[in-house]
Amino acid sequence: MIKMIPEGKKWFSPSLKMVICIPSGITEVEMRAVKESAERVNGKEVYLIHEPMAAAIGIGVDIMQPKGNMIVDIGGGTTEIAVIALGGIVCDKSVKVAGDVFTNDIVYYMRTQHNLYVGDRTAEKIKIQIGAATEDLDNPPEDMSVQGRDLLTGKPKQVQISFREIAKALDKSILRIEDSVMETLSQTPPELAADIYNTGIYLAGGGSMLRGLDKRLSKKTDLPVYIAEDPLRAVVRGTGITLKNLEKFKGVLIK
Repeated sequence: MIKMIPEGKKWFSPSLKMVICIPSGITEVEMRAVKESAERVNGKEVYLIHEPMAAAIGIGVDIMQPKGNMIVDIGGGTTEIAVIALGGIVCDKSVKVAGDVFTNDIVYYMRTQHNLYVGDRTAEKIKIQIGAATEDLDNPPEDMSVQGRDLLTGKPKQVQISFREIAKALDKSILRIEDSVMETLSQTPPELAADIYNTGIYLAGGGSMLRGLDKRLSKKTDLPVYIAEDPLRAVVRGTGITLKNLEKFKGVLIK
């Protein structure tokens, strides 16, 4: 990645200023590993930022205000839930249930319910095309035909599946995310809880694009839930903004 930077094509590689985002539930050892890898590729100034914090900046939340904001960032490997106020994370939870687990759930469901063996790429496609978090959607997607290998005969076969089946397949994993959100809310100081009641919950990350997830979380928490615009790039955008304004966000970064 670093070789792809246009300036990196000179004779000597330039010393780089980096901001790298990390999950909030990361250990000291993992943190040191990230830092050392960055220093090996000539990172002179290496800063780390927690993913929910980067997501909040990317969404456009003013994190420096003395006001509580709740961010739920559903990525590929982890779901990061954090309450942010005064440029710091007040309480957070990192759950290892996210996009990849959703994909595995779909693979497992197709095997057990339809005796159909599908690969990760097909499961990902199913998730994007007809994935849903709840069975009552306002504008449901069309049924989808899925091809794979029949586990009984070994022949290729095709089945029709609807979004309701995928909602069933993902139900357990989404429940775990819901429970973690509830747990984080229960640890939030009362003043910040009052702020969250007024501002609601912000969703970021690719997993938040799952149809009906905002509705389902809203029902569970009785709070308004907003999906960030372009949620896939919220964390990256936030990291970029931080790198451009290092002085402003000095307090947020881990040196």
